Amino acid sequence: MKFDSTRLDELLSALDRQISLAGGHNVGLVVCGGSALAALGLVRRTTRDVDVLGLARTAPGGIVVERLERLPEPLASAALKVARDFNLPADWLNLGPAPQVGMGLPDGFGCRVEQRRYGSRLTVYYASRYDQVHFKLYAAVDQDSYHVQDLALLKPTGAELLAAARWTLTQDVSSTFRDSLKEFLRTSGHSDVTQDL
Repeated sequence: MKFDSTRLDELLSALDRQISLAGGHNVGLVVCGGSALAALGLVRRTTRDVDVLGLARTAPGGIVVERLERLPEPLASAALKVARDFNLPADWLNLGPAPQVGMGLPDGFGCRVEQRRYGSRLTVYYASRYDQVHFKLYAAVDQDSYHVQDLALLKPTGAELLAAARWTLTQDVSSTFRDSLKEFLRTSGHSDVTQDL
């Protein structure tokens, strides 16, 4: 089942209520991917899940992202109850992109997140448009598919693409990836960016 930004608000508000009912503490989730694009109105599309990078810890001027190996209780139980109530897959709230935290996020990531509260317990910190350009470029080169379309819809500037491209090269240092990155940029009309890589 896919959902849009309106349904996402409903799901996350329900998640907040379930956390509260379970007596859970305040939870700050850092979210990227399609649900973040939809929530911030950056791309109008539906998504199948909510991609969690990790937990948010407040820090001067922003947040620090704490990587998770699994969703902590009572968040995990609350997510399963929301899945049951809304007929969603059990992994609608998942840690698919969590390994990225260990690999390294774009510099200044925690200062650019956009915060939304969904009740008394749940706060979500969405990856900014700038950082989504980074993630989507990396995914578009590596995986292709809908990431290419998302990246195009974000309409990145040459400067943003250059910054994103340089970051992707810290994630995969192989010459094969560098060649694929340059080819992708050339075929998508951004040959000028490749000259500075």
